Amino acid sequence: MIDINKLKELVQLMVENDLSELDLQDQDETVTLKRGAAPVVQAAPVYAAPPQHIMPGAAGPAHAGAAPAAGPAAPASDAGLVAVESPMVGTFYASPNPDSPPFVKAGGSISPGTVVCLIEAMKVFNEIKSEVNGMIERVLVKNGEAVEFGQKLFLVRPQ
Repeated sequence: MIDINKLKELVQLMVENDLSELDLQDQDETVTLKRGAAPVVQAAPVYAAPPQHIMPGAAGPAHAGAAPAAGPAAPASDAGLVAVESPMVGTFYASPNPDSPPFVKAGGSISPGTVVCLIEAMKVFNEIKSEVNGMIERVLVKNGEAVEFGQKLFLVRPQ
C-alpha cells in the first residue's frame, strides 16, 4: 500500500502544477490520481410570476422595479480572512477522539504546523496542519461531517 505521506506529496504536486491526472507505476504499485472538474449542478425549473396589470399613474407594489435579490454574500467581516482548506475527501474530526477537546476553537491562536483537525480517508486518520499564523475566526464544518477536496474548514484572521 502506498505511503499516505507520499500520496499527500503527489496531491500537492498536482495542485501546485495544476495537473488534472497523474499516473505512476513501478514493480509493486500503480497509482492514478485524478482531479475532476467542478461537479455538474442541475438547475431547478424557473417559473415566471403572472404579469401584474398596473394602471398608468397608479403606484405598483413596493417591490416593483426593485433589483432581484442576489444570492447569499459573504459577510463583510470575512474580508481579509484566510481559509484552511481540506487537502482530501474524507470525514472531518475536530478532536483526536470523542472524549478529547477540539484541536482548535473559534478565537484560538494557531501557527504554521498547528494540527487543526483530522480527516479520515480510507480508514486512515490524517492530521491537517495550519500553514498560517493567526486566530481562528470560524469553524465552517461540524464534527463527523463529510468534506470534499478544497472545501473550506476554518477561516483564520492572519497575524
